[in-house]
Amino acid sequence: MPKVKVYVTLKPGILDPQGATVAKALKSLGFRDVEDVRIGKFIELYMSDVEEDEIPQQVEEMCRKLLANPVIENYSFEIEK
Repeated sequence: MPKVKVYVTLKPGILDPQGATVAKALKSLGFRDVEDVRIGKFIELYMSDVEEDEIPQQVEEMCRKLLANPVIENYSFEIEK
């Protein structure tokens, strides 16, 4: 059963309040070398009964329609067999 790892991140220039909060907390904990934090999503998909060559197209469609907001987010994925 193929496993797909999907990574979703905010596009550059999009404010990341969650990342800013984490960066501030890390600095208050003594991690002064942290300059910036960007928070994203990691999604694992397990696919069955699909032809191997159809997986990239299906995952692209999933990302565009549901898993990511293409206006403010970038996404990439890896397929493991």
